[in-house]
Amino acid sequence: MSIEVNNESAIPVDEAAILRLAAFALDTMHVHADAELAIVLVDEGAMEQLHVQWMDEPGPTDVLSFPMDELRPGTEEEETPPGLLGDIVLCPQVAKEQAETAGHSTLDELLLLTTHGVLHLLGFDHAEPAEEKEMFGIQRDILIAFAMQERQRH
Repeated sequence: MSIEVNNESAIPVDEAAILRLAAFALDTMHVHADAELAIVLVDEGAMEQLHVQWMDEPGPTDVLSFPMDELRPGTEEEETPPGLLGDIVLCPQVAKEQAETAGHSTLDELLLLTTHGVLHLLGFDHAEPAEEKEMFGIQRDILIAFAMQERQRH
């Protein structure tokens, strides 16, 4: 799995944990080992520009996903084909504010947002209630399983 994490923001983050989570999520979703994913962390100004340009909405947001080859989740029997999954853009400043509101760490919020971005790249959405239930359920399951795996590492 080719996953690149690039922190262009002024906030130090645990890039290794984000990388491990992304790899775990892609493996859980049966994405081909030769798939490529880029994760970029940017400051609020850069995120606001992207948010306006691509979503036509003001202000910075927490996560944006830019799918490339429109890969979809695989199964245990058949992985996705290899390809360019796309880019996830995270804003640690927005994540930090959301984490404080939610009562957990900024890293936990970034891991949640990374999982959310991966699922968007794989075609999941949350515009309709049934879609939201499915996507957020998968997101929760990935995060719980990842947290259990991380505890075993330590």
